[in-house]
Amino acid sequence: MHRSRSLRLGVAIGLLAGVASIHAQGFPTRPLRFVVHFPPGGPTDFVGRALGQKLSEAWKQPVVIENRPGAGGVIGVELVLRSPPDGHTLLFGTSGSLALAPALSKLPYDVFTDLAPITLVVINPQILVVHPSLPVRTVPELVKLAKSKPGQINYASVGPGSPNHMGMELLKSMTAIDMVHIPYKGTTPAMTDVISGQVSLLFNSMPSVLPHIKSGRLRALAVGSAKRSPAAPDVPTVAETPGLQGFQYTTWYALLGPAAMPKDAINLVNAESVKALSQPEMADLLASQGAEPAPSTPEGLAKFMRAEFEAWRKVIKTANIKL
Repeated sequence: MHRSRSLRLGVAIGLLAGVASIHAQGFPTRPLRFVVHFPPGGPTDFVGRALGQKLSEAWKQPVVIENRPGAGGVIGVELVLRSPPDGHTLLFGTSGSLALAPALSKLPYDVFTDLAPITLVVINPQILVVHPSLPVRTVPELVKLAKSKPGQINYASVGPGSPNHMGMELLKSMTAIDMVHIPYKGTTPAMTDVISGQVSLLFNSMPSVLPHIKSGRLRALAVGSAKRSPAAPDVPTVAETPGLQGFQYTTWYALLGPAAMPKDAINLVNAESVKALSQPEMADLLASQGAEPAPSTPEGLAKFMRAEFEAWRKVIKTANIKL
């Protein structure tokens, strides 16, 4: 047998043995906590509860969702870091807290050394929408209009340094257009003002905007993902625009624990999460939110987080964004 193949087989056997060992010891021995750093009812909370329900069914233990919003995710992350690192308290983190926040400011922890990656959960394509009064139907038309009216078109975000702020800054940097950022304190007020025409456009998640696109109150221009979204198959990607082939803006959710979490526990949570996310009914449920299952290995998540951090750090530096 080829040496590399033997090595991979040995690693697989070791992983399965470790999972069987910790499962035999009774993990989990009590209810688990998923710490979600957003309020109840939003897309992050929805996906966290969906995955938690699947794990609860597999382990015959409740998975309790603990919503700890605030401080850009810092409150939720610190709660996990202060908890016993036995695998019973996990972080349901997002691209905002795990890639953008570290790139924007100095945090009281290091997401790359203080947290143990378990699995990527979903990727959320973001969609660029405009108020119908803005006379554009495509990204090239938006770019042309913005260049003819520098500093006169405004866009909304849910706050400085938020993912949708960064998505627009990426678009601005790649097209050399000048648009004005109007930050809000949350999705609801930002959406309200775009729907009313007070602000011209924004990038946002699918669940928030699809009903308004269908009703005609908003117009979809493009999605930020590398490929078209099954939730909006007729909407082109930004990357389909000539000159913007490298554009990619998505948000994502991931499951992590404290750095000292036992490797066997990490492997067990990973295995059960990957199994849950691979089920067709789970994919259908997530698709209703515009989300795409994206399970990974712990090592794959670590590499993905680092790549996202580096990519957004470049955008932040280019746009000279300071909080």
